[in-house]
Amino acid sequence: METLTPRGRAVRLGATALGLALLLAGTLWGIDDHFPFGPFRMYSTSEPPNAPAPDTRVEGIDRTGAVIALGQNATGIRRAEIEGQRDRYAADPTLLRQVADAYAERHPGAPELVEVRIVIRWYGIHQGRPTGRWTDETTVRWQEAP
Repeated sequence: METLTPRGRAVRLGATALGLALLLAGTLWGIDDHFPFGPFRMYSTSEPPNAPAPDTRVEGIDRTGAVIALGQNATGIRRAEIEGQRDRYAADPTLLRQVADAYAERHPGAPELVEVRIVIRWYGIHQGRPTGRWTDETTVRWQEAP
């Protein structure tokens, strides 16, 4: 078995110290985007027992007025990608045109989408249990120019 040289030992100790320093800094000042050095808060916090639970979806309206669910099977875009960029879509709703284009590529014979919207369904929760009631909130909307 070979032993480490003093230089090899110093490099390993330095790398270990750097990794520990990044973990400590991420824990104290980091955000989820800094994972794995940030505090991945998604699983370390919880909502109050009476807070409504959000469920985000994307829907489109075609030229006939039909409402189309624009999930991953319809567009190839995962819901997490939409949720993760919701602020970008809110700042520039024309970006939702890309969702309409993705739908058109997968459904060439379908009527064209004239509207795409991000909708959050807020499920009522009381004492940590679903109430069976909900409300829908359209947070972002893109409409084709007439």
